Amino acid sequence: MLAIEVVNLNKQYKNGVKALDNLSLKVNQGEIFSLLGPNGAGKSSLINILTTYYEPTSGKITVLGKDLCKEPGWVRTQIACVAQHVSIDAHLSLMENMMFQSKLYKVDKHLAKERIASLIDNFELSGYLKYPTSSYSGGVKRRLDIAMNMISAPKILFLDEPTVAMDVESRKAMWKMLLKIREDYGTTIFLTTHYLEEADQLSDTICIMKDGKEIAQGTPADLRNHTRQNMLRIGFSSVEETKKYKKALDDSGLTRFTKIEDRFILAGVDDSRKDFKTVNKWLLDKDAELNAIEIVEPSLEDVFLSLISSREQREEERVC
Repeated sequence: MLAIEVVNLNKQYKNGVKALDNLSLKVNQGEIFSLLGPNGAGKSSLINILTTYYEPTSGKITVLGKDLCKEPGWVRTQIACVAQHVSIDAHLSLMENMMFQSKLYKVDKHLAKERIASLIDNFELSGYLKYPTSSYSGGVKRRLDIAMNMISAPKILFLDEPTVAMDVESRKAMWKMLLKIREDYGTTIFLTTHYLEEADQLSDTICIMKDGKEIAQGTPADLRNHTRQNMLRIGFSSVEETKKYKKALDDSGLTRFTKIEDRFILAGVDDSRKDFKTVNKWLLDKDAELNAIEIVEPSLEDVFLSLISSREQREEERVC
């Protein structure tokens, strides 16, 4: 059984803005599902609908086999949602926060104690029990926030950009914890993030959205196949030359997108073998101080940029 199935979902607000446009997606039980997209893609609207805060304009949503619109109360008993802003009470201790959360969800007192002890151990929070929560770092507060939301043993855990503003070490510690939640508790995790490396490291399935529509959905490996052998890596003798030819390539129309990594340009193209020759000749004709040019396998960030730029290009062509 699927954890979530969304079919032809639309959301239009009273001001006329259409946040979701015939969106369809599937989330398998027990997986980490990441939702990616630029600002304004419709990610927040989708999360708010799936967590029963908003009602859809049209479409069908099934959560754990139940119709979300017909049984929102039941759905709320099966899910938990951790928003971007930490929701712990800094005036309460770690244990008091967790006990308060268990009472909100009406978890049996004895069961709550067992779950809290397990969560404190699994989330490595025992070392913070004697300190006030107001003194915790942002990373520890976030871990406590997620642990609190696990007290009700949700079947689906929604996380809205859980590692935003974290340092690298805290982010990696969070990744480890999310994988542990999936493995030890069998919880389905629905994650939104702007960190493409995070989605690549954690996700079983990724959905990329733009303008309320699904552009692509699949495993990280599947998504890479969208642009496999359609990336060029071009090395230059200096950073100045790299910047100069990035702008020139952007203006030339030979590439779909470019980005700089040190003294290299990574360029998305339509046909890597054909465009390898075209771009190489173009650079040589301009007497570019070229050190290397090669076809490379794209990263998830390259896939994201390629898919977004392809969608924009198709939309421009349709308008023209």
